Amino acid sequence: MNKRCRVKQKKPQWRQFALMCLLPVLSLPVRAATPALDLTTAARAEQVILTPAQQQQLKTTKRRAALVWHGSSAWINAVTAGARAEFTAAGVDVVAVTDANFDPARQVADIENVTTMQPDFILTLAIDPSSVKSSLQRAAKQGAKLVLLSNPVAGFQHPADYAGIVTDDMIGMGRRAASVLAEYSNKPVKVGMIFHDADYFITNTRDQAFANALKAHPQLQLVARKGFVREQETSDVAAALLLQHPETELIYVSWDSAAEGVLEALRAAGRKDIRVVTHDLGVNNLLDLARDGNMLATIADQPYLIGQTMAKVALLAELQQPTPALTLVPFDTVHRHNISEGWLRAFHSQLPAVLQPFIATENSR
Repeated sequence: MNKRCRVKQKKPQWRQFALMCLLPVLSLPVRAATPALDLTTAARAEQVILTPAQQQQLKTTKRRAALVWHGSSAWINAVTAGARAEFTAAGVDVVAVTDANFDPARQVADIENVTTMQPDFILTLAIDPSSVKSSLQRAAKQGAKLVLLSNPVAGFQHPADYAGIVTDDMIGMGRRAASVLAEYSNKPVKVGMIFHDADYFITNTRDQAFANALKAHPQLQLVARKGFVREQETSDVAAALLLQHPETELIYVSWDSAAEGVLEALRAAGRKDIRVVTHDLGVNNLLDLARDGNMLATIADQPYLIGQTMAKVALLAELQQPTPALTLVPFDTVHRHNISEGWLRAFHSQLPAVLQPFIATENSR
């Protein structure tokens, strides 16, 4: 899945969900979320540097950090591991790691609870920024340095209200997905796009970047664009796409676990000829990729590095050093031949056992 965006979506006033899988939406734009970030002015993760001398300086005083997350997943665990490693190197104790189970009200309570622990640092991804805004402001007034993951909070000013935002290179990821499809064939091919049709900054930005990048590859002919709100809907969305556009040869899907439903529909239809590109790393789709199934590639971010970078931004702010308002973390293109390397860079952990036999077979060829 997009590990950050399994949120309980509010029902759009302008469309009934029940009709979404039945109506063609080629004419509908990919909607941009607000407030938007100017990704073109962002710093790069490699530019955020905390020196050994600064780490030693920080160790002279005991400090505490709280990680107030939106949910739980392997992706979030990797962000936590990266942040914890960086904080530990600077002598900071991580005193709380919370999971809001994608419930905005619960996340507000989590922020209020950890604030009573008087942390020096709070790292968080706000499920609903408007809901948590006042709670984050109270935490900051008590001295906590705030670092946000991906989602901006309307009205927050840098550096007065927060130390920085760390996120993916979302535009780069969307563009790369388009170029992967272009590299697959230099002949005209029919492309379907299954995008996240809800107001969510991360997915909206990646999807729009993909759609825009298609213009640079005239051989990629977009024949169908269909939206979904919940990832459980994508099997039906893909089935409708195939029924209406059987000529489709390549499909883009917003994120990994949403693509699982698309692969399910392709298998049910016997369409081994259609290849899929998506974002993020999930075991099921990596198995398909390793077996040379429908998966063509996935564009994967680096959650461990995201966590490290968030912690560095917080620590630099504590030292009263300038911090970037926005920092982008790089991504990898994961094909069949580099699954192990992509997993290691993303998660800093061993490849899941279920994948290892397939990787070993591929490497022996």
